[in-house]
Amino acid sequence: MDNNIQERAKAVIVAVAFNQNNVDFSNEFAELSSLCYTAQLDVVGEISQNVKEKNPRTLIGSGKVEEIKNLVSELQADIVVIDCELSGSQLSNIEDTVGVRVIDRSMLILDIFAMRATTNEGRLQVKLAQLKYTLPRASSLSSSAGKFGGGVGMRGPGETKLEIDRRKIREEILKLEREIKKLKTQQSLKQNERQKNRIKQVAIVGYTNAGKSTLMNRITKADIYADNLLFATLDTTSRKVWLGENKTIILVDTVGFIDKLPHAFIDAFNATLKETIDADLLLHVIDASDTMYKQKIDVVSKVLKEIGAENKKIINVYNKIDKIEDFSPLSDGIKISAKNNQGIEELKKEIVKVLFD
Repeated sequence: MDNNIQERAKAVIVAVAFNQNNVDFSNEFAELSSLCYTAQLDVVGEISQNVKEKNPRTLIGSGKVEEIKNLVSELQADIVVIDCELSGSQLSNIEDTVGVRVIDRSMLILDIFAMRATTNEGRLQVKLAQLKYTLPRASSLSSSAGKFGGGVGMRGPGETKLEIDRRKIREEILKLEREIKKLKTQQSLKQNERQKNRIKQVAIVGYTNAGKSTLMNRITKADIYADNLLFATLDTTSRKVWLGENKTIILVDTVGFIDKLPHAFIDAFNATLKETIDADLLLHVIDASDTMYKQKIDVVSKVLKEIGAENKKIINVYNKIDKIEDFSPLSDGIKISAKNNQGIEELKKEIVKVLFD
């Protein structure tokens, strides 16, 4: 058997809704499973709950916690992943009952960020987000580390910070914010230089795993890492692209958006998302083969509004059309397959038309 497969921890995932009618958890399970897979976890069991009244000790009901405990025991799972944000004490209380590490959605995403960040800027941003998340939960997370050791939800800079006190965490946050502020100043200088040279900037945005990096590679003939994983790429990449005489652009690939993205993440990744705010045009890449694509369009629109980029010129780019038969609902944009090079020339012409004609 493959050693990598043997090392993957087994996870039970818990989808949570709050006072909703006729809840269908299938999409929540699908996305949480994809996040777990990206974090090198194998999902072995699923549980859902529509919470009518929040339990202050565990958020979800005590009966549901017992159900999770029984499923963990039955499947011999190593970790429980809950698809909402929990306080440190709530995480600790659930752990005391189920007997294995419990992490929430934010911890899972931070863990993936810690795995994916490759540049100095990306690592600084991940560290800042981890520390901001850790600060109000320091004692509970430290207790969890003592009980269960390292692993998913404890990777990256956060792992070495759990034992330090809150004062030191605050000092580290201030230090990181200063370093990121310097990076923002450097980026502003580069941006001013681009504007001085009148080079138009185009940012690729969209839900994570929609195919942004594959499109970037197709247009620029670059070799940016792209995979069928959530948050396959985290760091911003820029390339100069020639689209005709006096028609050169800077194309920027940005971090993917996702539903229920905590505000602390948006603050921490502001330097990355600033590329989106400063762009002359946004290419909103949409996975046309995803049955939930309309809801994910709404998520991207919401995040764009939160970062102040909702009024930018936007071209909707419906990707992965090689996987679907009926294009008729996709009437408001360009249809492409970045993987198969379909529609790329038409997209380039549309960029030229919007920016230069």
